[in-house]
Amino acid sequence: MQTFTGELARSALDAAPDALIIVDGDGVVRFANRQASALFGYAHEELVGRHLEGLIPERFRSRHAGHRESYLAAPRLRPMGAGLTLFARHRDGGEFPVEISLSPVLADPPLVAAAIRNVTERKRVEAELRAAREAAEKARAGADHARDVADHLRDVADESREAADRASQAKSRFLATASHDLRQPLQTLALLNGALRRMVTDAEAAEVLAQQERAVGTMARLLNALLDISKLESGAINPELRDFRVANVLEAIRRDFRAVAQSKGLDLVVEPSEESLHSDPALVEQILKNLVSNAVKYTQHGRVVVRCRREDSVLRIEVLDTGVGIPAAQLAYIYDEFYQVGVPANSTRDGYGLGLSIVQRLVKLLGARLEAMSEVGKGSVFAVLLPPARSAVREAEPAEASAPAPASAAVGGARVLLVEDDESVRDATAMLLRVEGYRVTAVASLADALPAVAKDAPELLVTDYHLGNGELGTEVIAALRGRVRPELKAILLTGDTSLVVRELRADPNLRILSKPVTAEELLRLLHSLLGD
Repeated sequence: MQTFTGELARSALDAAPDALIIVDGDGVVRFANRQASALFGYAHEELVGRHLEGLIPERFRSRHAGHRESYLAAPRLRPMGAGLTLFARHRDGGEFPVEISLSPVLADPPLVAAAIRNVTERKRVEAELRAAREAAEKARAGADHARDVADHLRDVADESREAADRASQAKSRFLATASHDLRQPLQTLALLNGALRRMVTDAEAAEVLAQQERAVGTMARLLNALLDISKLESGAINPELRDFRVANVLEAIRRDFRAVAQSKGLDLVVEPSEESLHSDPALVEQILKNLVSNAVKYTQHGRVVVRCRREDSVLRIEVLDTGVGIPAAQLAYIYDEFYQVGVPANSTRDGYGLGLSIVQRLVKLLGARLEAMSEVGKGSVFAVLLPPARSAVREAEPAEASAPAPASAAVGGARVLLVEDDESVRDATAMLLRVEGYRVTAVASLADALPAVAKDAPELLVTDYHLGNGELGTEVIAALRGRVRPELKAILLTGDTSLVVRELRADPNLRILSKPVTAEELLRLLHSLLGD
C-alpha cells in the first residue's frame, strides 16, 4: 500500500476538477492548486501570499472581512452565499460568476479551504432556458389573442411552434449538460476520495475524508433525484413496454437492499413470484427501489416485505414495513417534492423527500395505479397495480459461464485498460486503481487503446459510455474484444438510462455502473469480475 505524502497530496489536489485555495484568518492565500492558477490567471507563486480581496470585485470587498470573521466564528462545510450570485475577479480585471464551497481545515491557527467553480457556461444555458420559456409564454399569450384576431392566427401559430421548439431544445441541452457535466466532477471527487482514504494513515485526516465521502454521496443522491424529476417533466423518458417476469425485478431488489437492511438489523423478505407483467421492467424496478429505500429508511425495528399478488385483472406489488407510519392528515402530502413526514423545514434531514415524487410520476407515466395505507407506530403499505403479461413469458435461460480468469486476476496486479476522455475522471480513476495495486493503462479513445492492447493485453476493460467526438464505450468494447479475446470482461460507466444501455445488461461479461460511482463500488465490481 502506497503511503500518503505531501507531494502525493498536492498531486491529488492538482488533479481535482475545481480551483482550490486555502486562506488564513487574515484572508491571505496559503495554498492554491493548478486549477486556481488557471482560473484567476496568476502563476502559482503570484497567487500564494496574495490577499484574497485581490480576487474579489471591488464592490464586494468592504463586506468580505466581516463575512470571513463570521465564518471563522462558526466554521463548517457549506456553500458560500447560498441563493446569491457570486463573482470573482481575473488578473486582467474581468469578472465571472462562481460557485464557492467553504470547508474548515484542521490547523492552528485555523485555515479555510474554498473550492471555486466558474459557472459562466451554466449561467448562459440557464439564461437561454429562461429566454426560451419567456418566448413560449409570449407565444401562448399570442395564441389566445389570435382566437379573437383571425387574420393573425397563422403568424401567431408559427411563432408559438418555433418558441416551443426553442424551449424544448434549450431544456434538452440543459438536461444533457447537467447529466454529464455535473456527474463528471462528482465522479472525480468520489474516486479521489477513495484513493486518498487508502493512502491516509493519520486518524484526523481519515475522519475529514470520511466526512467528505458522506458529503459527496449526499450530493450524488440529490443530483440523481433532481435529474430524474427533470427528465420526467421534460418528457425525455419514454416507457418501453413488454412482457417480463416479476421474479427478475424482485431478485434485483433483494440483491440491492439485503446488505443495508442487515446493517439496520431488519429482515428483508422478498417473496418469490411466478407472475409476469406487461410494463417497462427498468421503470418498475426504479419504482420499487424508491419504495423499498423509503421503507428501510423509516423502519427501525422489524421487517420490510416485498410481494406480488394477483388481484382481479391486475397484479399488485406491495412494499410493507413495520416502520414509524404516516399520520392520516399527512398522506395527501407525501408525494410533494422535498416533503418529509415529521421533518421540519430547514432542519437536518436524511434524504430530500424526492423519492415518492419520482414514484408518482413514474406510475403515471406507465398508466399504473399507486395506493398507500399507513398507521402511526405500526407501519405502511405501498402498492403498485400493473397489468399482467399479454402472453406467456418463458423463464430466462441461465447465462453461459465464462472461462475462469487466471489466478493472478483475482488479486492486485491485474492488468486494467481504462478508456475515459475526461482528463480529471481518467486521472482520478487511474490513481485509485494503482493505489489498490492494479497495473493500469489509461487512454482517452479507441485510437489510443488499440496500440496499448497490442503491447500488453488487458485482463479487464473499464470504459466510459459517452466518449469524445461521439465515440461510444460499446464500440470500444466490441473493437477490443475483436483484438484481445471475445470474452474480455468489461465495466461500462454511464449516466445514460436509455433502452440501448438497459439491453446491454444481458452480456454476461459486461457490468454497467451508473455515475457517479463510489470507489468501493468500482473496486468491488473489479474484484468480482476478475475473480469469477
